[in-house]
Amino acid sequence: MKDAIVAIDEALCTGCGRCKEICPVGAVSGTPGQPHKIDQKKCIICGQCVQICSGYESILEEYAIDRATRLEQRGMLDTVQEPLFAAHYRGDVKKLLAALEDEKTVTLVQCAPAVRVALGEEFGLAYGVLTPGKMATSLRRLGFDRVYDTNFAADLTIMEEGAELLARLEKNEGLPMFTSCCPGWVKYLEDHYPDLLPHLSSCKSPQQMGGVLFKTYGAELAGVEPGCVYSVAIMPCTCKKYECDRDGMDSSGFRDVDLVITTRELAQLLKHKGIKFAGLADGEFDQPLGAYSGAGNIFGSTGGVMEAALRSSLELATGVPLDSVELNYLRGGEGFRVAQVEHQGVQLKVGIVAGIQHVAPLLDKIQQGEADFHFIEVMCCPLGCVSGGGQPKTVLPQQRIHATQARKQALYRHDSGLELRKSHENPQIQQLYKDFLGAPLGEKSHHLLHINYSDAEHCGGDHE
Repeated sequence: MKDAIVAIDEALCTGCGRCKEICPVGAVSGTPGQPHKIDQKKCIICGQCVQICSGYESILEEYAIDRATRLEQRGMLDTVQEPLFAAHYRGDVKKLLAALEDEKTVTLVQCAPAVRVALGEEFGLAYGVLTPGKMATSLRRLGFDRVYDTNFAADLTIMEEGAELLARLEKNEGLPMFTSCCPGWVKYLEDHYPDLLPHLSSCKSPQQMGGVLFKTYGAELAGVEPGCVYSVAIMPCTCKKYECDRDGMDSSGFRDVDLVITTRELAQLLKHKGIKFAGLADGEFDQPLGAYSGAGNIFGSTGGVMEAALRSSLELATGVPLDSVELNYLRGGEGFRVAQVEHQGVQLKVGIVAGIQHVAPLLDKIQQGEADFHFIEVMCCPLGCVSGGGQPKTVLPQQRIHATQARKQALYRHDSGLELRKSHENPQIQQLYKDFLGAPLGEKSHHLLHINYSDAEHCGGDHE
């Protein structure tokens, strides 16, 4: 379907049904042996069908559409060598190349935490090899003017989301509060449980918080006009392409994030430019929007947002440091995990949903007043962003388990090795509030960093 973010090429589809089985919302239909289709109105753009698809263009077959045309239709570079599978997502790299070649444009880029633990796989490195330094170097080689980090915005999200949780607890309203970092989850709630939208945190995701800061605070620091800034996000998630185009994501006065490309698309672009990623020396992210804590880094794994939020909100609420920041009871990939949290008299009941297919029974209980949670994290993909639809593709089931577990372990290993592991202790975040934002949930923060999902229109399946 024209301009759909995720689609199935019927000429390549073998009708094996794997995409239909993995789709968490029943958006894929078709009979065995026949080409399958995606109902764009039901699709939450998670890209799991893209990850599992095994039907690809064969050199032994003749097709009505040749490979060059197929690459063009998908928005992919003509130098891409990888097999073309039936389930695919829209490519946007050509738009990025045009921006990088425009001398009047100041290009700023941010990178999600799950990208740095998977990008190396596209260049022959082992699963889970951490490459933030090579990533920073490679992005400068591509020509970006500033290389920033979504982890910084993740720390900022914790400041706002943690303050919002404490405010709701004090007023005893809007509970349980849902996290809102996963756009597939947000779309699911809007489509299926709109009456529960008041429970959704009003915080924008780290991608969108980063984007609005680039075109306000970042443009001010760089001494450039916000209208000249082209804001790019590199994400493990296909639904982030949808999120950046939503209504309300223009609080800077411009589109806050102009373009999203995935981990795979970045790898394709680096190969296109002949950049030997595996042999690059390590670089650094630009400051101050590239400084982050370990809490910001673990956003890429299921349970990570919850752990990051509790590391800060429990300390800020009580004024007493946690005995340990290793909140292992929040980590795990099962469908639904429950934990009781206690610190200095503050008691919380929290829940973590790994995979959107597990959330409906919980939401039904909340509607019926039968669930007594305070805070719930929902991630659309099985292990969170490390298993996102835009990550390097793994075809065999065992290969996929190995890859996603290694990526997850790498995120926590990176966290444990950092000196700063709590978002509220990030000195650049503290400086941001002092110089620009004021206070969490303040007037400026509210305008730039929050969105009312109850009022905001979303594509509602019109992403065609």
